[in-house]
Amino acid sequence: MSWKSIADLIGSEGQVAILGAPMEAGSVTPGRCDLAPETLRRALKRFSTYNVETGAELLFPIRDLGDVPVRGVSPADGFAPIRDSAAAAVAEHRLTLLIGGNNAVTRPAVHALGLPLAKVGLITLDAHFDLRDTADGPMNGNPVRCLIEDGLPGSNVCQIGLAPYANTARMHSDALGFGIGVYTMADCVERGILAVLNHVLARFVNLEALVVDFDIDVIDRSQCPGAPGARPGGMPVSMFFAAARRLAAEPRVKLVDLTEFDPSLDVSDITALTAGRWVCEVLAGFAGR
Repeated sequence: MSWKSIADLIGSEGQVAILGAPMEAGSVTPGRCDLAPETLRRALKRFSTYNVETGAELLFPIRDLGDVPVRGVSPADGFAPIRDSAAAAVAEHRLTLLIGGNNAVTRPAVHALGLPLAKVGLITLDAHFDLRDTADGPMNGNPVRCLIEDGLPGSNVCQIGLAPYANTARMHSDALGFGIGVYTMADCVERGILAVLNHVLARFVNLEALVVDFDIDVIDRSQCPGAPGARPGGMPVSMFFAAARRLAAEPRVKLVDLTEFDPSLDVSDITALTAGRWVCEVLAGFAGR
């Protein structure tokens, strides 16, 4: 029988949309995260629509909305174009996959839901708090602080997979002071990722809509060489995929982003294939709604 790939599902219609946001300016560590959307699209040709473990096949169409023209644009100047493009996607689709680009795309992604920030929840899978100072404007290291300064309540944020020796005491103290839910990598290992996610979703039971930031540097660096911020001892990819399935199955999740993938640093397509599998797991979760 002929091979049908995830890429074959992509066209001009569908309840799920893919939108690229290739913004690389404003990164703490300069790189080529702008190459991620096109690299990910190519990687999807290498994944079939059938899951041998579950016997399920992904057959629904996916709409490709192309890329927001933000390559070389600062996070401040890229805010409105990403917000507006993502807002249009969210308005027409049940789930939007926003493919960064660096982590600065998360701030406009949250605003794209078009709801008062008090009604929106943000879940991050990230090695970092992303609470750097905003004195020099938005960047990939401060989208969470930017959102809190925009009015997002800290109690509406949960951060999962935080890594040791990758943050500062002040950031940790600020996160707790803001009321952010903090879950370290050790918490994920000891409690299990599904238990952590169920706790987070129960905490957000009164919120109307959720955004999930999948910063790929949460993954163990040996399994994700194309993520400049990844650390040894990070999240196993199997846990990352399980989180993608569980969160995409939640009907209140309107948008998920994938950030901090730098194809110029990748080795043997390891990170590209990890990103491609992430798309598969997000689609599988969505199919279970």
